[in-house]
Amino acid sequence: MGSAPAGAVRARYLVYFQYWGTAFNGVAAVRGAQRAIGVQNFLEEAAERLNSVEPVKFTISSRTDAGVHALSNSAHLDVQRRSGQPPFSPEVLTEALNTHLRHPAIRVVRAFRVPSNFHARHTATSRTYLYRLATGCPRPNQLSVFERNLCWALQANLDVAAMQEAAQHLLGTHDFSAFQSAGSPAKSSVRTLRRATVSPGPASPFLSSQENRGLQFWSLEFESQSFLYRQVRRMTAVLVAVGLGVLTPAQVKAILESRDPLGRHQTRVAPAHGLFLMAVRYPGLGDLADGSLDFAQWEGPGAWDRGAPSQPREPMDGGPV
Repeated sequence: MGSAPAGAVRARYLVYFQYWGTAFNGVAAVRGAQRAIGVQNFLEEAAERLNSVEPVKFTISSRTDAGVHALSNSAHLDVQRRSGQPPFSPEVLTEALNTHLRHPAIRVVRAFRVPSNFHARHTATSRTYLYRLATGCPRPNQLSVFERNLCWALQANLDVAAMQEAAQHLLGTHDFSAFQSAGSPAKSSVRTLRRATVSPGPASPFLSSQENRGLQFWSLEFESQSFLYRQVRRMTAVLVAVGLGVLTPAQVKAILESRDPLGRHQTRVAPAHGLFLMAVRYPGLGDLADGSLDFAQWEGPGAWDRGAPSQPREPMDGGPV
């Protein structure tokens, strides 16, 4: 962006937003005359009503693919008001964006004022994804219409103990090339997976007790500073293969060590509609309930570009998950 006119005030904000991804071609804006559209298109369209001196652009922290949902994604944006007008409060900004959003499947949850050198993508220290499975579903069309785009329905039951054992092989710092789809812009395929869990999920609130009978929901959660292109969905597919008895936990370790993304089993990708971005975390950002940002540890030029003081820097998010 160019220099601000004399007297104009430019304020940077961090916003958290959520969306039901079924209707979108991913979170990133789709430019040009294409019919597909991203969540970012609607956010930036709503931001036009803020009457910023310069167009408002959202820098998204975590890119998600078509059909993937977000309980909490984040972005930073700059709003430059005209001379004599104070910056919007975070509360007013949140309300204004929600008022002008034209799509009912998107909602801005919260906003914070942040320093001008804060970067939503580069400063994030943790991203957590949830993948929902439903087992015991004889046919996908027997699943409630309210759940069909929110989980991966499987007919067979799963050996969850074997899946949990296999997930342990993925923890830690590894070259995850075997779980990366083609098209990733990432320069390095080394990532540190801090958490990989398989646990029972709650019964669906969208199903009657009769419909819930025989169905079991499962939650797979993965946490890392960043992920490779479709890494979460490919890890999920391999863990499901273990649960179905197609693979053993030891084979998952061998797949990881092979670093081969074109192997027989690791080319499978779990459906997008079962995946949710759960959380994006930043240093100094406390409980969202109190809205506090502790900037004391981030004083000085470029401080927000360094990552958390106590954690090693990891390559940034490589593309849609």
